[in-house]
Amino acid sequence: MPKCWPKMGLMNTSEPPVARVVSAGAAQVPTIAALADAIWHEHYPGIISVAQIDYMLAKMYAPEVLRAEIQERGIAYDLLLVNEAPAGFASYGPYGEPGVMKLFKLYLQPAWHGHGFGSIMLQHVERVVRAGGAHRLLLTVNKYNPKAIAAYQRNGFAITDAVATDFGQGFILDDYVMAKELTAGPV
Repeated sequence: MPKCWPKMGLMNTSEPPVARVVSAGAAQVPTIAALADAIWHEHYPGIISVAQIDYMLAKMYAPEVLRAEIQERGIAYDLLLVNEAPAGFASYGPYGEPGVMKLFKLYLQPAWHGHGFGSIMLQHVERVVRAGGAHRLLLTVNKYNPKAIAAYQRNGFAITDAVATDFGQGFILDDYVMAKELTAGPV
């Protein structure tokens, strides 16, 4: 019986999906926003309320917000393409002191979880930021998102702190801060 791959026209095929990470710019803002909306509404119910999901999407993924991050704040966005279809994205940029970068966002369509694509995106980000001189990569992750926490830990991140941040409208981000020291070797 052939292995079934999720979505993107791969059902009932034994051919493994082909993934690649590409740089995204202002032209890809609609794709990033659409991915975020679909991923958040599929993954986050049960972790945070739908009202919080909708509020956060409006605040973080409005086209003008994404364009400003890319064009004015120097935040890099990359898309994960699986068989050339958008399946996830990451964003990252400078944070605080020299040599420290932050992974602001890393999201993957839930149907693709468990296939190593999150690790592909993480390793890509690590290579890029290390090539730019970073020695440390930070991120925050919701404390009640065990799948993401475990994925980051499998990729060498460790919990370094716990923070609660007021996001407005009575919503609190209850997160772990995770960090990874970047070595000079290949990722």
